[in-house]
Amino acid sequence: MTGFARKLAVALALSLVTALASANELSDLPWKVGPTKVQLGAQATLDVPDGYAFLDPAGTRRLNELMENPPDEADTYTLAPTDMKWTAFFDYDDVGYVKDDEKLDPDDILASVKQGTEESNKERRSRGWETLTLVGWQNKPQYDTQFKSLTWSFLARSDKSHSDVVNYNARILGRSGVMNVVLVSDPQVLNQAVTDFKGTLGGFAFAPGQSYSDFHTGDRVAEYGLAALITGGVAAVAAKKGFFAIIGTFLAAAWKFILIGFAAVGGAIKRLFTRKSS
Repeated sequence: MTGFARKLAVALALSLVTALASANELSDLPWKVGPTKVQLGAQATLDVPDGYAFLDPAGTRRLNELMENPPDEADTYTLAPTDMKWTAFFDYDDVGYVKDDEKLDPDDILASVKQGTEESNKERRSRGWETLTLVGWQNKPQYDTQFKSLTWSFLARSDKSHSDVVNYNARILGRSGVMNVVLVSDPQVLNQAVTDFKGTLGGFAFAPGQSYSDFHTGDRVAEYGLAALITGGVAAVAAKKGFFAIIGTFLAAAWKFILIGFAAVGGAIKRLFTRKSS
């Protein structure tokens, strides 16, 4: 599975008391506090700057439990500032070399994702989970030819609370696959969160020989292109065959939840990180 729907952000309101309790639970996770260098599996490394913290897959699974998210099937890594104003999730898809010569059609992509989201809501209702309506693009897809990265943002709306939900996605292309990154934030501070997050990506690097430019004839090539990185990768291939029930299950298990209230007690959380580091 790819990271598209696995990590779309949905906002949930928490009381201050709950947020304070969660701050202590968060600080008890096995964070690695920067500055430090960490592995993102065997495929890449990341320099964690001062003021940021990192979780390995085991810690990320525990974080998902605190945030009441379904577990990720792929090994997922977490990066966050120590005030927890945003959270970024990294996971790698070993799908092969994704060709970047495809022209993106935002209207066609949005229609496909809307259809998949509607199917996912059927599965979510059956599990008693909150459903979403995909409103449209917050930022249309942009492909950076120099850094070989694709970024976009969707705007969705919670059908129960009617609150707006915005997620920021990045896909970094490598020789043998794609690093999926999804940033989860309160929509009101998303732009600042994205700017902050981009500042950390200077410390990201694929393993030697695994950058996009290291491709050689004979390497495995992915069976889809850039558009499918947005519509769901493997799920997009299934969509072409009419398997929307598969997509529904895929998307239903994927929406990420952000705990609003962490920012309100960000100072308390940061002090807990500082005390733990000391």
